[in-house]
Amino acid sequence: MDLRNIAIIAHVDHGKTTLVDELLKQSGAFRAGQAVAERAMDSNDLERERGITILAKATSVEWKGTRINIVDTPGHADFGGEVERILSMVDGVVLLVDAAEGPMPQTKFVTAKALALGLRPIVVLNKVDKPDAEPDRALNEVFDLFAALDADDDQLDFPHLYASGRAGWADAGLDGPRKDLSALFNLIVNHVPAPRQQARAEEPFRMLATTLGADPYLGRILTGRVESGRLKVGATVQALSRLGEPVERFRVSRVQAFRGLAMQEIDEAVAGDIVTLSGMSRATVSDTICALEVEEPLPAQPIDPPTISVTFGINDSPLAGRDGKHVQSRVIRERLMREAESNVAIRVSDTPGGEAFEVAGRGELQMGVLIENMRREGFELSISRPQVLVREEDGQKLEPIEEVTIDVDDEFAGAVIEKITGPRKGELLEMRPAGAGKTRLIAHVPSRGLIGYHGEFLTDTRGTGVLNRVFHGWAPWKGPIAGRRAGVLISMENGVSVAYALWNLEERGRLFIGPQEQVYQGMIIGEHSRENDLEVNPLKGKKLTNIRAAGSDEAVRLTPPVRMSLEQAIAWINDDELVEVTPKAIRLRKRHLNPHERKRAAKNAS
Repeated sequence: MDLRNIAIIAHVDHGKTTLVDELLKQSGAFRAGQAVAERAMDSNDLERERGITILAKATSVEWKGTRINIVDTPGHADFGGEVERILSMVDGVVLLVDAAEGPMPQTKFVTAKALALGLRPIVVLNKVDKPDAEPDRALNEVFDLFAALDADDDQLDFPHLYASGRAGWADAGLDGPRKDLSALFNLIVNHVPAPRQQARAEEPFRMLATTLGADPYLGRILTGRVESGRLKVGATVQALSRLGEPVERFRVSRVQAFRGLAMQEIDEAVAGDIVTLSGMSRATVSDTICALEVEEPLPAQPIDPPTISVTFGINDSPLAGRDGKHVQSRVIRERLMREAESNVAIRVSDTPGGEAFEVAGRGELQMGVLIENMRREGFELSISRPQVLVREEDGQKLEPIEEVTIDVDDEFAGAVIEKITGPRKGELLEMRPAGAGKTRLIAHVPSRGLIGYHGEFLTDTRGTGVLNRVFHGWAPWKGPIAGRRAGVLISMENGVSVAYALWNLEERGRLFIGPQEQVYQGMIIGEHSRENDLEVNPLKGKKLTNIRAAGSDEAVRLTPPVRMSLEQAIAWINDDELVEVTPKAIRLRKRHLNPHERKRAAKNAS
């Protein structure tokens, strides 16, 4: 069967996964009347809850005798390690752009990777049926983006379609019939080249492993595209590392291919197809699975380095061990090492003392997703504030810089510009009207300056602003950046909080807890209205007397406490504070810095 391998790339919430749903339906991948969940490709619980794609996943459809393997890629740069590997498996990309918003930072990030690999994109302007859609402006912005990313003449001469993924249609013109996606299917078949690997079917078998999975019955599962040759079930092959060192030999126990949403066993893998293999015990991502006579590994795509690090430690608070079942540092280390093995964008290292582990990654969202997955698995952790990773080149200290794109109502633009260019050391590059009473700001801001800024940004814009960020590059150190100014309210007692005590503490600042909650000495229960930390007693009840007077027993009415999400808590804390994460709770507490940490905190402050 004729083959096409494509990846669909887009910014978060531009309709990528919804479009894949319609491609599956209209190709006949589902039988008539079959119950299928919305956003079928987002199979992970966190993906469904947050409405974003975190893990790259493949599927395949058939269209008029051609099998099209489709890879759904993450739309957020924090999961870019997935994108870089996945693009090496495909021969073309479909770039999905919201006709109202135009190309956004994450679009730029993934598109740059695709163009660098020489892939010729198909541009689909999605959501053209929205009231604020401006497809012509969005198309011009896409062309300008390609030109800025040094696209060649073939890539700049890209075909484009107008579409509505939710309504299930795509047409070459805005005044088309708006019936189905046949125009997109035909364009993929005619524009995307067939895998060049098909011409190497008689060479020895070679495949680059791009994703790693696990199955309770099959063990490790590696997915990749067959670069040359054929492979039958039961054959003995070897795994070579990036450097060409032998990793292991193993017998292939099962070969599976993507057919619709399901995995189907096949007898033989052929050059050009995307398949999964089982039977290995040590082979991992970026290894070359090949015939025994092959000596040279396939080149693996370089992965962008991590930009922030977070320290994962055991939960040593007085409430430790009550909610979770995985609390030992040994078990935490094993879980983090498994994550680093399957996610090449993460690096794990031991800290002095061995009780905590430094995890380096792409951003706060990536760290938040990892921590959230671990707490759902029953882990208890203590998490430090994120720290940016710095470089030294030619004796100069460099730090990561991010390109920030902000859409705000016109009236709030001044406040946002003041915050990002003042205390956060950002540099404003562009300011232009975005239509509908909004202004678009583009700035280069140090990663340090963005840690903890999102909550402040939402307050400044009354919740109406949208902030997107993507790694831009490295630049000389910008000097000290002030952190959170407000102090904290710290519990001085162990026990259960009392409504009367909290009522008296409300004038001191915002509270993070309600009545009848477990607290302990050193736990942060609120944000102080002033800059200093304040120890308070949330257990102090009302003194009982035999005197009754009018108004002495008025009802205690408490303001609802502020409940931070995991990402908000991690970004909010200071260097001398920790986030305590358990399957049932997220708490904040003070900690005592050891000499190594105190030295690092002083270095960061300078």
